[in-house]
Amino acid sequence: MEGSVWARVGVFRSAALVSGGPSGYTESMKSAYFKFVIGLAAAAFAALSQAEVPMDATWRKLTADEERVIVKKGTERPFSGKYDKQDAAGVYTCRRCGAALYRSEDKFHSGCGWPSFDAEVPGAVRHEKDADGQRTEILCATCGGHLGHVFLGERLTPKNTRHCVNSVSMDFVAEAQLDQPFQRAVFAGGCFWGVEYYLQQAKGVIRAVSGYTGGKTEHPTYEQVCGKRTGHIEAVEVLFDPKQTTYEALARLFFEIHDPTQTDRQGPDIGEQYRSVVFYRDEEQKATAEKLIGLLRDKGFKVATRVEPASTFWPAETYHQDYYFHKGKTPYCHSPVKRFE
Repeated sequence: MEGSVWARVGVFRSAALVSGGPSGYTESMKSAYFKFVIGLAAAAFAALSQAEVPMDATWRKLTADEERVIVKKGTERPFSGKYDKQDAAGVYTCRRCGAALYRSEDKFHSGCGWPSFDAEVPGAVRHEKDADGQRTEILCATCGGHLGHVFLGERLTPKNTRHCVNSVSMDFVAEAQLDQPFQRAVFAGGCFWGVEYYLQQAKGVIRAVSGYTGGKTEHPTYEQVCGKRTGHIEAVEVLFDPKQTTYEALARLFFEIHDPTQTDRQGPDIGEQYRSVVFYRDEEQKATAEKLIGLLRDKGFKVATRVEPASTFWPAETYHQDYYFHKGKTPYCHSPVKRFE
């Protein structure tokens, strides 16, 4: 379609030049000429905007209805989608490429007839001006598949945002199955509030949970950990999508949001529960952490960060989760510093 449109533009342009162009036409001919060219240009740009991203061998095969929505930017009938009223815990992924898009905790019932979310996995959704020139289209940032539209200012949730998504554009991964398509990483670098704050905003991070690890006591409490009676330290467990980011990218960020040269402390927070540790879950993560520490030491940093095997991670109390987001503040003892450049 694109080739035929541009060919027609070229033919008309050549004909116009041979006959002296618009300057040799009557007023009515000039008007018709410009309307024709403008119409062809609009059709060409529309064709380009709707062109499908080159097929990837790992993408799922779509049904005719899925292709109508995901590829051709159609819309399913309101209240007909299987996820419209779903409340199950888990992660919503792109039906075509499987990339994580939305968390169940960001889903809400808007009454619009389509699944609604007031937040997305960082970097997972691309926003573009819709072909109608008014609305904002949302697409999977990984494969370009059409999801729906996003609306602001409706005051339906505190975030004042509604992602209106076609159910047919998504799949759902239940909470118990998250470790199949996604991966986890555990980092400790002082007060978990600050570490969580920065990691949670990184591209491809589905969740960042504050908690305790490295000790022996089961179900430790904040008071027990602070009292140095459990052997645990404050840490953050990250659930991330390997289609959108890598363990190394997150580990690099970890080394740049806290000071890895400090021992048993981070800024004003002093104590062994604040020590810097990378808890690896497999040999690949261990090798990556050691490589990054080596790079920092080559740059002159006296890195105190330990690399230890991961053990049971115990989520902290509810009031510790998303602490800075709830308070509307930024970390007092963590701040990004470029160390690998």
